[in-house]
Amino acid sequence: MEGAQAQSSGTTGVKQTLGLTGATVNAMALIAPGAFLWITYQLQASAAAPNGTSVAKDMWPGIFLALIIAMLSAISYSELARRYPEAGFGSCYYFAEKAFVDRENAEHHKWARLAKIITGWAAHLYYWVYPGTMVAFMATLVGYIYNQVTGNTMSFTALIVFSIAFALLTGAIAVRGITGSTVTAAVINIIQLMTLIGFTILAIVYRLTDAGGPNKWTFASPSDILLPHSFQGLLIQSTLAILILVGFESCTALAAETKDPTRNIPRAVILSLVIQGAFAYLFEYFGANLMLSDKLTGVDAHKAAVTGMDAAAASSAPIGDMAIVVGNTVLHSIGFGLMITIAVTVVIALLGTTLSCINTAARVSYAMSKDREMPELLGMLHGKFASPARAIWALMIVSCVIAVIGVKSVVGLTGITLASNFGTFALYGLTCLWTLVAFAGEPGSSFVKHKVVPALGLVANVGMLVSIIYLYIIGGADSKTEAYICFGIAFAWAAVSALYVILNSVRRGHPLIGKVRRANSGAA
Repeated sequence: MEGAQAQSSGTTGVKQTLGLTGATVNAMALIAPGAFLWITYQLQASAAAPNGTSVAKDMWPGIFLALIIAMLSAISYSELARRYPEAGFGSCYYFAEKAFVDRENAEHHKWARLAKIITGWAAHLYYWVYPGTMVAFMATLVGYIYNQVTGNTMSFTALIVFSIAFALLTGAIAVRGITGSTVTAAVINIIQLMTLIGFTILAIVYRLTDAGGPNKWTFASPSDILLPHSFQGLLIQSTLAILILVGFESCTALAAETKDPTRNIPRAVILSLVIQGAFAYLFEYFGANLMLSDKLTGVDAHKAAVTGMDAAAASSAPIGDMAIVVGNTVLHSIGFGLMITIAVTVVIALLGTTLSCINTAARVSYAMSKDREMPELLGMLHGKFASPARAIWALMIVSCVIAVIGVKSVVGLTGITLASNFGTFALYGLTCLWTLVAFAGEPGSSFVKHKVVPALGLVANVGMLVSIIYLYIIGGADSKTEAYICFGIAFAWAAVSALYVILNSVRRGHPLIGKVRRANSGAA
């Protein structure tokens, strides 16, 4: 098949250096188990229903629902990775094509190119917007630290300059290859997990001892945190929460660089999600919500004093503010030092998650370029480091543009987050669909893993896409703006992709739906 041949031959010279630990660590770096508690809590605290009422109390149930959807998708990715260990850099893009060309009925083959192009579009909406979103989060975090230290506010221009510098730094690291990135990712994962879990334990102690009391708690009891309060709130929070869980699939783009990919890649997919979602985030968000009370204070956009969840929604870094509160009470007035310590670990973690996504995005782009479904200039490896350097630098340029939108306001930040999440749900839904196609009628296929799980995953991901479209379009002014940013990015990428595919198809005489061209194959 053309895609397999181009992709496989394109990874010639790439060394298999990663084991199970390396593949898992790189996936966890994109997931950043801990950092997103800091960088997304404000978005989740400020989330509102279409009628304007807060849905912040559905934060934890929303994460739990998103985790279920992610696990259904992760199992589908795992099974496809086990079936197609030769995927190399191609990941989901490769899976989409193979699901059709491996069918005995030749009539299925004609859909292969359309399937992989649609999958490629969704993958790029996710993978190419996500790094820019992380750059914007990093700039916002640095702006918060600057304000805490100096009492002043960083200008919009300064935030843009910082965003560009940060993007260039991560691009330079990514160009040096996946081995160096793995070492960086391992150190980052250990630091952030230890720090954020330590904060969570302190937050629970704060609640149990009623430190700084009497407190007027935001959540009356643990069950008030765990149980959903409204169906709309559950859906809205889950559309945001998927951002903190994505990344488990990124290791499927490292098959060419992983030893025994048939065994290690599927395990890394599941293991990374379990560590990040079930162990880290459910615990960390529970602790943060448990300690939230009227002792957390702030000022909203109208300069009015607010407390509790409203203060969290008004702050650019509510976890930083909460660290100051818990540090000053539980740890005898070291709140500022605790906040700075956590902030530094989050800065390091954001470097890791941005780096991991760049590694994945550039490799998928590289595979599509070698398959001549993207500009060929993206399909060249670095002479020394064997990394897709041109794809990496192109991605960095896009990231800078996306980041400018995000650092402007919390509305812009939510808009680009939704755009990335829109691509995520589309990609995960398509991957579940290709799992159904790949294993349909196959001897020895599992009814649960190859039919029930991907079918549920497909329905769930499509449901999330519909939720984003419906809930944000019928919402208030800010929600509509966020939706316009999301759909503007999605449709702009779709238009550019469609134009390139049409022109490329005419130039090559290769129809979008038709006979699959076969060539010499060879696994990387």
